[in-house]
Amino acid sequence: MSQRLPVVLAVTGASGAPYAVRLLEALVQLQVPTWLIVSSHGWRLLETESGIANLDALRAAVGVEAFNAHVTVFDDNDRGAKPASGSARTAGMIVCPCSMGTVSAIAHGTSRSLVERAADVTLKERRRLLLVPRETPLSLVHLENMTAVTRAGAIVLPAAPGFYHQPQQISELVDFIVARILDQFDVDHSIGRRWGAPLE
Repeated sequence: MSQRLPVVLAVTGASGAPYAVRLLEALVQLQVPTWLIVSSHGWRLLETESGIANLDALRAAVGVEAFNAHVTVFDDNDRGAKPASGSARTAGMIVCPCSMGTVSAIAHGTSRSLVERAADVTLKERRRLLLVPRETPLSLVHLENMTAVTRAGAIVLPAAPGFYHQPQQISELVDFIVARILDQFDVDHSIGRRWGAPLE
């Protein structure tokens, strides 16, 4: 597991902090090396929706020991950090949640931050880029930007959980999306119930 390429995980300002926290928790529990970038709006989101105001609180939320062993944190303002370079090999990148502003920046290659530059690099290197938007309703601008990133090679995975597994609590809805994200990166896991599996 120590030889695995890192997954870049970016957290931006779209609503959906529980998805980001649970995904990070799952990645570190599964011992996936993770390069973490949280935008300024991402930090505001984490505090507003999950009560996580700083990096120490995030470490505590996902498990300090596992976090320290598997996560490398990068400043979103540092566009010269490792995720900004195509020569730094990664398994790809996840933006969860992904704001529509971030989708737009990626669609148009503006690269104003490390999150945006890392996504740009992921596309140009033909690596897997997965965006998890949570916005409703969607304007034509949103739809066209999502079409543009899809044409460029990204995968758009909306935070739209299913209900066939008969969820009884919010955490099961969160896990539904996190499981789909992990599947896209071929990460073996036992989160949630797959279609056709018996209810427990």
